[in-house]
Amino acid sequence: MEAVIKTAKGDMKVTFYEADAPNTVANFVKLAKEGYYDGLTFHRVLPDFVIQGGCPNTREGATGMPGTGGPGYKIDCELTGGNQYHDRGVLSMAHAGRNTGGSQFFICHSRNNTAHLDRNHTCFGKVTEGIDIVDDIRQGDRIESITIIE
Repeated sequence: MEAVIKTAKGDMKVTFYEADAPNTVANFVKLAKEGYYDGLTFHRVLPDFVIQGGCPNTREGATGMPGTGGPGYKIDCELTGGNQYHDRGVLSMAHAGRNTGGSQFFICHSRNNTAHLDRNHTCFGKVTEGIDIVDDIRQGDRIESITIIE
């Protein structure tokens, strides 16, 4: 299964790690199909580290603090499968502590500065096309849509 994350800067095609993080993938796919991510921004962009999005508090008109919102539930981390290695283009679940993820995710710029994330945050996919878009994203850039390809 794959997804296309559409932004004004271009599209990023993602291949999911279904065998390694099935519940995290299923959660992301469910939210994407519901249109949950449409219009949210990348609220956290740290050069040579990550771009992070998926917070509902970044939706136009929202009043909560960006980076603190979620879907109203939490999912468990999946850290024992393969591919739990934060490299360039890897999608991983953001959280505020073990087993507190929900909708926020990040994409790694590179392997620099990310080794401490391995087996602490669930890697659930990787950008396989449009990796240069990751570098072009700036704080406040919007996710136009996420389309799931089954």
